[in-house]
Amino acid sequence: MSNDEAIPFKHLFSGGFGGMCSVVTGHPLDTIKVRLQCMPVPNPGEAPLYRGTWDCAKKIILQNGAKGLYKGMATPLLIVSPVYAISFFGYRLGKNIQRKSADHKHISSELFLAGAFSGLLTSVLVVPGDRVKCLLQLQQGSEGPHIYNGSIDCFRKLYKEGGISNLYKGTCATLLRDIPGNGVYFMTYELLQGLLKQADQEMPQTRLLRTIMAGGTAGICSWLVAMPFDVLKSRLQTSSDGTYSRGIRDVYLELMKKEGLKGLYRGSSPTFIRAFAANAACFIGFEESMKYVNWVFTEV
Repeated sequence: MSNDEAIPFKHLFSGGFGGMCSVVTGHPLDTIKVRLQCMPVPNPGEAPLYRGTWDCAKKIILQNGAKGLYKGMATPLLIVSPVYAISFFGYRLGKNIQRKSADHKHISSELFLAGAFSGLLTSVLVVPGDRVKCLLQLQQGSEGPHIYNGSIDCFRKLYKEGGISNLYKGTCATLLRDIPGNGVYFMTYELLQGLLKQADQEMPQTRLLRTIMAGGTAGICSWLVAMPFDVLKSRLQTSSDGTYSRGIRDVYLELMKKEGLKGLYRGSSPTFIRAFAANAACFIGFEESMKYVNWVFTEV
């Protein structure tokens, strides 16, 4: 296999490795985010279940130990490699579709469209994975309801209760989150990498720092766009059957009535902290893996 023929494989493999780095780094904050997004609105004069990010983390650890922060991680770890592999491959494919010549320089709108295309491709795996992850993250441990005994049990019970459609609850909300979110994600990373390379082209030793800054900033920018839809998705995917008969529309109307616009950014603090750390780790994993795979194919 030549180096050119190996390009799809390189992006699939390196994207999958980058995704694993992202999950291991960011899952505890993702658990906190989902708990904050889905906690009940307190009655007048009643204290909220969690007063913020650190209060939520403390209560999870006191109740379930540090492992409580990693509840539901098995599902994203199992799914994340193919999801990120497809995402990075889809982004590469989206760029290739728009390439007019061998030396074509992609403009920002083309980078956005390529990223949006990758978000569309990954939805097949992301929707059921997120559904199971969110349900497991909300389980309160031995002192609360314990319906699912892990990821496989959750998948099995959801399928038994409602078939494939039950596993794909929240598809529309996920697409509304991931298509523009992925577009902003990849566009921001490419543009920032280009700007930072120009700024320190005489200092190649700062390559790792460039990747951290570009990857982390890309994660935050993508979540600024995707956060409202992620809140709606989490509430819809963890709701009981029949709660929202019209899907995401009913979730939105209820949230706006009870909480207003600020409800669309509930859980934003852990999300943005996680976005920087997890996506910096993701792109470091991707870039380092690409270096290794390129070296392997060069040697072969």
